[in-house]
Amino acid sequence: MKIGIIGCGSIATIITKFAQKGKVNVDPKFFYDVSEEKSIKLAEVINGEAVKTPKELIEKSDLIVETASQQAAKKIIPQVLESGKDAIILSSGALLDIEFLKKIKKISKENNSQFYIPTGAISGIDAVKAASMGEISEITLTTTKPPHSLGVEVKNNNPKILFEGNASKAVQEFPMNVNVAAVLSLASEKNVKVRIVADPNIQYNTHEIHVKGDFGEINTKIQNKSCSNNPKTSALAAYSTAQLLNRINDNFKIGT
Repeated sequence: MKIGIIGCGSIATIITKFAQKGKVNVDPKFFYDVSEEKSIKLAEVINGEAVKTPKELIEKSDLIVETASQQAAKKIIPQVLESGKDAIILSSGALLDIEFLKKIKKISKENNSQFYIPTGAISGIDAVKAASMGEISEITLTTTKPPHSLGVEVKNNNPKILFEGNASKAVQEFPMNVNVAAVLSLASEKNVKVRIVADPNIQYNTHEIHVKGDFGEINTKIQNKSCSNNPKTSALAAYSTAQLLNRINDNFKIGT
């Protein structure tokens, strides 16, 4: 399977290096970025090809991995699905736009194409999906990151709450930081309550999830190391995408 990647940043780099080491069973072959220099540089890692337009990327690839932005996802994913190709969407915040989600669901059905959302930088999504078969009465996400990961400054070394509200609002105000809120909302079919905290006393990006329902209760906490060249992105988000690529192409699947 030949993979095309839109957005040649930290996540795309990790996926490509995994492929170079034989850790993914697909072939990242084509690369596009608004910065042609980035796409050329990443293509050279694996003897791939930097293409000049999203249209060319779609035409040459079997599956597209979007790692760019919510804006890029909204512009390009419909084109991918209309072509009958499949897509992996990392900018999952775009899918909390209900009209956009309805649109691409309709397009994918009409063109027999699929789109996938990686678990990303959180844990427990399989359990949350299972819980959604019953009644979920409460679901919250607390995301705590070092200030530089959120692009803010905090005085006096005291944690600062930057946001409290629902996931739909969170992904608008922090589009590069809380795709995890979107994944959790999509998995639970609820507009998750979100709190975002900047804490100068921590080293890792931390996500705490609490879910309560007729099934019982879930509490998870995960501490993620950032990608070396992008403090806003957790390395686990890239690892999750690489595993999803393997799962799509594998006849042995584990998990919900």
